[in-house]
Amino acid sequence: MKNFALIGAAGFIAPRHLKAIKETGNNLVAAMDRFDSVGIMDSYFPHADFFTEFERFDRHIDKLRRQGHKVDYVSICSPNYLHDSHIRFALRQHADAICEKPLVLNPWNVDALDEIEKETGKKIYTILQLRLHPSIIKLREEVLAGDPNKVYDVDLTYITSRGKWYHHSWKGEEQKSGGIATNIGIHFFDMLLWIFGAIKESKLEKYELDHASGFIKLDKANVHWSLSINEEHLPESIKAQGKRTFRSLQMNGREIEFSDGFTDLHTISYQEILKGNGFGLQEARPSIELAHQIRVS
Repeated sequence: MKNFALIGAAGFIAPRHLKAIKETGNNLVAAMDRFDSVGIMDSYFPHADFFTEFERFDRHIDKLRRQGHKVDYVSICSPNYLHDSHIRFALRQHADAICEKPLVLNPWNVDALDEIEKETGKKIYTILQLRLHPSIIKLREEVLAGDPNKVYDVDLTYITSRGKWYHHSWKGEEQKSGGIATNIGIHFFDMLLWIFGAIKESKLEKYELDHASGFIKLDKANVHWSLSINEEHLPESIKAQGKRTFRSLQMNGREIEFSDGFTDLHTISYQEILKGNGFGLQEARPSIELAHQIRVS
């Protein structure tokens, strides 16, 4: 049984990490968040220590280490702009880091973390759950087994409606979230690069607070992509069903269905990380570079 700490316990994605820690048979010893709406912890680890001040959390984790009860992994679900700092904290405490995407906001942050990884001998893992989705794995295998010279026409649309609160939170501040391409699109960009290869060209068509679209030419695909958090962009058929999210991935006019099966992928991610097979800095780098390029275009 491994000991875990978690940063960002009140966040939207934290329950998936709590569930993954529990389902892999491990223990959460401490959690931290500036906000105290963390009753969800009672469903998983009611005896874990909880802190609303990072300084006290830091001191507690350090005390455990010095008493011979060190934390093995720090799970990071904090706001995007804090990931880099919290990863560094984990490695300083002689723990491996498991960080939500985006791992960091800028490519040069990856370079710096690579140096710290080598200095400490600890590992930095990120959650790239679409690489573990059965439909996406099947699609990649199909592309790899196909004509090596074939270039596919791909259309990716992702609309996930957000209310007015979004623009008043850290997610609405580009310097903190990385903007819509990073905060909403990073795992889709990773998926496309994983399936269709490296970037040859990228063109930005539209970039607004709530909507971005563009074109990327990859080794094996010409991709038109569109990301939105504006519910007005939802297809009428989706609105009629009362749904607020729409995902569409088409390859040569064929719809690739991958709307279901997301909720258990964090547990699978943790299983692989615990085996030493998780996704690290170099796997995360290409999508971070692409999202950064889009942001500064």
